[in-house]
Amino acid sequence: MDFETIRKGDILRINVLAERIDAACAVEFKDRMREICGQEPARVVLDLQRVEFLDSSGLGAVVATMKHLGKERRLELAGLSSKVSKVFRLTRMDSIFTIHQTADAAMTSNASAA
Repeated sequence: MDFETIRKGDILRINVLAERIDAACAVEFKDRMREICGQEPARVVLDLQRVEFLDSSGLGAVVATMKHLGKERRLELAGLSSKVSKVFRLTRMDSIFTIHQTADAAMTSNASAA
């Protein structure tokens, strides 16, 4: 699974370059996210604009990434397609994550958008 990272101050933006996060790649996704995030920064913005499909395993991988970051750091989501957004709404995970319309908006916000 490929990612692109952009660092701006205490924000790490991670662009997912895959169209799917599903059972076939969920473990790889979690492992790579742990590598990329390491022990810093304070905010991680996960740009999902290219992701068209996310199943329960993919959702679990995103949640596992949030848990890996711990309480001191935040995982925010951006650029959700309508299908991916629906998964977060139906599972009520949209109330757990800060979700931004775009990654650019997330990078300029104080994480108060939801």
